[in-house]
Amino acid sequence: MKIAYSHLVHCIEEKPSIEQISDKLFQLGHEHEIDGSIFDMEFTPNRGDCLSINGLLRDLAVFYTVDLNQEVFTEKLNELQLDFENLSESTCPKISFLKLEIENIPETYKGSLDNYLKDLSLNKNNLFTDVSNYLSYETGQPTHCYDASTMSGKIIFHEIDKNEEFETLLDKKITLSGKNSVFSLNNNVINLAGIVGGKSTSCSTNTKTVIVECAFFQPEAIIGKSVKYDIQSEASHKFERGVDPDCHDRVLRRFIKLVSEHANIKDMSIISYKSKDNPITQMPVNVGKINQIIGINISEKEYLSYLSKLGFIVEEGLIEVPSFRSDVKTQNDLAEEVARVIGYDNISTSKITIPNNERTNHKAIENKLRYFLLDNGFYEVINSPFVNLSSEEAIKVDNPLDSNREYLRTNITNSLVDNLLFNERRQKDSIKLFEISDVYSFGNGINKKRKLSVIASGRVGENYKDFSKKINKKYLEILFQEILPNEVFNFKKLSREFLDTKIKNEIISLEVDIDKFPYDILSYKEISSPPDNFNEYRPISDLPSSIKDISYSVKDFSKIKNLTDLLLNYQSDIVKNVFIFDYFKNEKIDEIKIGFRFVFQSKIATLTASEIDMIYNEIITKTQDIKGITIPGMKKNI
Repeated sequence: MKIAYSHLVHCIEEKPSIEQISDKLFQLGHEHEIDGSIFDMEFTPNRGDCLSINGLLRDLAVFYTVDLNQEVFTEKLNELQLDFENLSESTCPKISFLKLEIENIPETYKGSLDNYLKDLSLNKNNLFTDVSNYLSYETGQPTHCYDASTMSGKIIFHEIDKNEEFETLLDKKITLSGKNSVFSLNNNVINLAGIVGGKSTSCSTNTKTVIVECAFFQPEAIIGKSVKYDIQSEASHKFERGVDPDCHDRVLRRFIKLVSEHANIKDMSIISYKSKDNPITQMPVNVGKINQIIGINISEKEYLSYLSKLGFIVEEGLIEVPSFRSDVKTQNDLAEEVARVIGYDNISTSKITIPNNERTNHKAIENKLRYFLLDNGFYEVINSPFVNLSSEEAIKVDNPLDSNREYLRTNITNSLVDNLLFNERRQKDSIKLFEISDVYSFGNGINKKRKLSVIASGRVGENYKDFSKKINKKYLEILFQEILPNEVFNFKKLSREFLDTKIKNEIISLEVDIDKFPYDILSYKEISSPPDNFNEYRPISDLPSSIKDISYSVKDFSKIKNLTDLLLNYQSDIVKNVFIFDYFKNEKIDEIKIGFRFVFQSKIATLTASEIDMIYNEIITKTQDIKGITIPGMKKNI
């Protein structure tokens, strides 16, 4: 997120330099780069409260005298008469609407709105959208504006689970699939909640009457949607990390004030819906515990002074967490707040001794396992150790970076199942994956184990020897017996009953402690070797692929190399993969039959038959020029 230095320092009495503010932001744990007079911020997922000018100023208030008293409309507002129904209150427990009608549309902007657009080099849209965007930047609370003239009928917020086409205000048509939280008007989706509004109800430069929506959505209902539909959404970035559920009245009154600075308001009214109160988190004042956690010795007065400056409320021996700090729940979290203010570099270090119980050959065994699996067509993956699944043995993290992943995983296989389904949805028909990682569990203390987990499904391989073979338990048992003939491994066939897939291939998995592998594996002679350099990451296309097979008859065996070099190295933007899936030598007639499979896929759009045929015919033409090679059933020079 980009934040202008001038917008921060405007609210700080001491007027520190950009370098001084930068130093304090780093101390507070807010990573960033400086580009001219702009801070390009990187926030951890648990600090969604800092995704705004006000959020950063709240943190900087522990070092400087900060003025956060932006002007708001203070007079009484009429109640808005709105035909609205919330059918998913668990997803959206609080929502407010403001209706404004103005007399005139301003040609120019002034004040903070004008500075916002100029300092960040942003283009104007229309008054209401620009105020909405600025408020999100200033307060961290996204709002959405509907042209009121398009909003006749009943508005419903609900969760749908069906395919439905939706045209966004960005002129992009998307097909909603699976479960999505949406706003509908007359049975038509007008807003993908927390992500993007629809074109049919969007504001224009001629809009004079607007309905402003200000909502709190549960982050788990928003997470992943912008990626799924390839939409760049500042709103979703904030909703995913959690916004302040108690800010609606102030934000909408600030909206009124900003509009009133640019146009005469003819009419305005507001209404709020709330299904439940935001829970209040309180903890007892315990500076001794804080000193113990951090390893410092500060007084209670100093401790409470830090918290008060950060917005915490201290009354009658209790510390109340403000509504915008949903990440603070325990004494450990409060200790982290103090450590940030003091500065980790200013806290003296203490030495601790951790016993080393690992076998000295763990790394050697792991590397041999890696090479063995890589030699047999497996791919190594690295998954997050944090998950959203709780169990009696799972360890819960006090202050997770992602509130939807609060637990340390107790097994690796569940993560690999997600990897497998991801690849299947992208039409991979040979999936062989493994991961080596630590897992943790709780029982008579914290237990740590180093494990190997393997998962496989589909074809054994994309080559003529393995193309027609399917992965099963016997395949993996034979594979492991090659290197460890005296060991028996418990391969399992996983059920697809509760998985979101229609594919029927068997899923075979194995999860085993690294300690279980004997020294015998160290004698394995690997074929693979480390790469000279690493390939740059390339995004995976979600668009459908198409397959074309070509079978060749080869009479002149000396031409086999010419053919394979041409086809296996064929370059095209839409040829994703080429491999030999069939090979047969007929000794009687002195002929080789060889089949090549071409997988076509684009990263931009679904391929048409004509686009595929153009490349397909080009391939055929080039191979027909090789003497001694023919395509059975096809005339030359098609």
